[in-house]
Amino acid sequence: MIGLLIFLVVVIATVVVIIISSYNDLVKFRNRYKNAYSQIDVQLQRRYDLIPNLVETAKGYMKHERETLEAVIAARNSALNASSRAVQNPGDPQAMQQLGNAEAVLTGALSRMMVLSEAYPELKADRSMSQVMEELSSTENRIAFARQAFNDAVTLYNTKGESFPSNLVARTFNFTNAELLQEATPEMKTAPRVSF
Repeated sequence: MIGLLIFLVVVIATVVVIIISSYNDLVKFRNRYKNAYSQIDVQLQRRYDLIPNLVETAKGYMKHERETLEAVIAARNSALNASSRAVQNPGDPQAMQQLGNAEAVLTGALSRMMVLSEAYPELKADRSMSQVMEELSSTENRIAFARQAFNDAVTLYNTKGESFPSNLVARTFNFTNAELLQEATPEMKTAPRVSF
């Protein structure tokens, strides 16, 4: 009888330790991917802050390209709004999809602006424009690295949540899978080409 009681206590203690360990791991991995997203947000905010400077610098030279400049600003504002929604719930499938789409539109608008700027030699020679473009290029690289770190953290979290016995704990305590931040279009896979 005492042997059976000791056996039951050991089994119950083992199950409790497994549950606590799985729960704590899920919390840890969820916090990691949320932190990784906050790093993306910092870089996206930097990008969004640079774009008005870029447009303002280009305005003086590209007077006949008002529609393109306005498209860049509109795309920037849309991406900023999508980013604000994603910050509230990183990993949410709908927020990540909206952010990916908004970023694709912004990248396309920036690319169009860069192609048009090639026709303005004075703009290419402008020191302010060169500095803003260099900062933007650097920021694009940082965003790519931050996106990779976020996706790695999400993958780790999702794998933990889908693995046995953590999947039982995840279902019990509503740890849902997080969404990767995917590039919505092939254009998003490469940073806008900057050549000055």
